[in-house]
Amino acid sequence: MTLTESKIDWASLTAVDKAAVIEILLQTVSNSSLGIKKTPGVCGGDACVGNTRIQVWSLVCDRRLGASDGIILESFPDLTAADLVNAWAYADAYPEEIEQAIKENDEVMEESEVY
Repeated sequence: MTLTESKIDWASLTAVDKAAVIEILLQTVSNSSLGIKKTPGVCGGDACVGNTRIQVWSLVCDRRLGASDGIILESFPDLTAADLVNAWAYADAYPEEIEQAIKENDEVMEESEVY
């Protein structure tokens, strides 16, 4: 298959399938979590997607609640399939960090429900 033929085939893919293709390509190029940033003072220093304030742990929670990549992309129009691939790769690389952020957020939510 030539690159031109691949481009035509890729154009017909759904957002979820494109995300899967990007994930495969990224795995062959690099193991790093491109596009994920941790900035002190922004979102508590949690890992966020690119220059957004969308936290990786929040996307992981969405996925655990049953949201597909397609639904997540529809819910966050500024995100791309590549952003989700990067978020999932980061979550896979740093599971303890993600679990801790989820736990801390749950505790904050529980405290706010008390009042």
